[in-house]
Amino acid sequence: MKTNIIFLCAAAFCLAAIRRAPADFPSATLTAAVADSVDKETGLALDPNFIIVKAQCTGCHSPKLILQHRFTRDEWLSKIRWMQRNHKLWDLGESEKTVLDYLAKHYAPSQSAYSRREALRNVKWYKLED
Repeated sequence: MKTNIIFLCAAAFCLAAIRRAPADFPSATLTAAVADSVDKETGLALDPNFIIVKAQCTGCHSPKLILQHRFTRDEWLSKIRWMQRNHKLWDLGESEKTVLDYLAKHYAPSQSAYSRREALRNVKWYKLED
């Protein structure tokens, strides 16, 4: 009887491990990431360079600091140099190009962020009564 219970428990654990969704494994999630998807923890865009950017940038500040800005590649480089001068950011070395490529791709200025919405059309206005 005990042997059967142990066997059933072992089989259940094996079956549960086999049936786990790929999202339960972080590396599988990252490699299977679809374009325009977002990391649940940081809110940053997922792409092959996400891990490097997360490691280089979120060690010192919140990812929200990245999310709230839209800069050109040169402006992002200027921000990195400013952090290196004023906040002791380390030399990014070979990963600097990767970080800049990622930031310029996902967090560049967009026209829609700076323009007004389209004007309303075919609106029937009415007078409010006092």
